[in-house]
Amino acid sequence: MKNFYIYLLISCLGFVSCSDDDITIIDTQAESFGITTPSEDTSLILLQENAEDEALNLEWEEANFKVNTPINYQVELSTESNNFSEVIKLAEELKNTSFQLTTSDFNTKLAEVGLAQNTTETILIRIKSYLGSSNTNAVKFSTPVRLTVTTYEPFIDLSTTWGIVGSAAPNGWDGPDASFWKTNQNGVDNQEYVAYTTLTDGEIKFRENNDWANNYGGSDGQLVAGGDNIAVSAGTYKININLNELTYNLEEYSWGIVGSATPNGWDGPDIQLKYDGVNKVWRVENINLTDGEIKFRFNNTWGGDFGGTNGELIEGGDNITVSAGTYTIIVDFNNNTYSIE
Repeated sequence: MKNFYIYLLISCLGFVSCSDDDITIIDTQAESFGITTPSEDTSLILLQENAEDEALNLEWEEANFKVNTPINYQVELSTESNNFSEVIKLAEELKNTSFQLTTSDFNTKLAEVGLAQNTTETILIRIKSYLGSSNTNAVKFSTPVRLTVTTYEPFIDLSTTWGIVGSAAPNGWDGPDASFWKTNQNGVDNQEYVAYTTLTDGEIKFRENNDWANNYGGSDGQLVAGGDNIAVSAGTYKININLNELTYNLEEYSWGIVGSATPNGWDGPDIQLKYDGVNKVWRVENINLTDGEIKFRFNNTWGGDFGGTNGELIEGGDNITVSAGTYTIIVDFNNNTYSIE
């Protein structure tokens, strides 16, 4: 049996002898304690609408080191395949024998341990008990519990209060304005916004809340509060503004559908896809196609085109066969998927 010894230092220094009463022996090989809640093989389905609700309620037996010393607990998470060779700490230095986690926090921790979003997988949870530092030799682990969890992909609101207005904008000077979206994919507002829109020959400005109380114009890429209208030529653009640095930029930018099944064939111009900032995808609705093939390409050129099969988007991939009909087509360049319905 391996034992961990704590010596009473003051009585064991120099020439002072130590008696058996001066030594506390901690048995670190005692039988493991157990997790009582949840039970083994519990299934948990995490849903974003329950983000603030409790998803995980852990309770466990008190560890016994056979000494009158406070015990600390650490909650550890691992995938079944890793079996604690890699762990994520859910909590540490707990004094009580229970721990709770909300749906949102649990979903985040599962991503940290390597679980993909919108999947169902098996995980392991165990409790580490220890005296003093978690690196001490006086450590006991609970028997792990195996849980089946279904994760979700968090919805991140990228909408902003800013938009594009003007004679060149889709709805003219009266609005509603063409929307800007946050560029930071975690939803943090860093004051850098992007819009994808088609403009005509004319002028534009940028304003907040479809109102003139807070607006910017400018020239040569520099924003000026209440400044001059910005002249633009007809085209489909990606427009960036940075309200921290007071800059703007317009560049030709479009995704479209080309192919023998489209009205303009393989030569184009392509059927334009519109950006859906809520779902972070490109889409077109009620488009008529004939029997034939299609691909997706950038700026009506072959420098960057995508084909695919069975909903998987592949750069330079095979043509996609379609039958005659009216369709809604959605393309997700973040996850390399497409749907034709």
